[in-house]
Amino acid sequence: MAHNIQQKLTTEFIGTFFLSLTICTAAVYGSAGEYAPFGIAATLMVMIYAGGHISGAHYNPAVTVSIYLRGACDKEEVLPYIASQVIAAVSAAIVAETFKPDAFSLEVAELGTDAVVAELLFTFALAYVILNVATTESTSGNGYYGAAIALVVLAGAITVGSISLASFNPAVTSALIVSGKLTLADSWMHFVPQFIGAVLATYVYKSTR
Repeated sequence: MAHNIQQKLTTEFIGTFFLSLTICTAAVYGSAGEYAPFGIAATLMVMIYAGGHISGAHYNPAVTVSIYLRGACDKEEVLPYIASQVIAAVSAAIVAETFKPDAFSLEVAELGTDAVVAELLFTFALAYVILNVATTESTSGNGYYGAAIALVVLAGAITVGSISLASFNPAVTSALIVSGKLTLADSWMHFVPQFIGAVLATYVYKSTR
């Protein structure tokens, strides 16, 4: 059954919203402490399984661009997908404010050039895994794609969370800016490497097919 664009955009909104809500609450406001990466990965995994058959469960503008370049997403869906994802992330950051502890004082992240490398490498890894487990004919119908994708994010959050905030996702970065965790001036250190990493992953993927 083919799903119409409205069903796809609603699915992208819901998945990106809950992913961003979890990140803002569990990681930014610290409700989950050191377990935040596991909460984030779990939310991403269940939302991928819930929405994968409807929208492809991108929940990430960089992933949408990567899947489009791969040839597995219609051109006219790219901008609506990205708009839905970013609106969802910003909405989640606003809702998450209600969960912020009263005495909480937010420390703004200070990113260095190592953050650029971290975001590039793990966005590349994320897109590369998605292309291989969720868009490839030889692995179609597998039951592990949601877990595989979520585990990349878990690994990245544990590995470089303290270096780059482990976003790997322009929509999530938008939520981090709205929450005040990331300054607008530093946001290029997320946006640029995320899109470059996702695009590189597509070309590496194509070269290995």
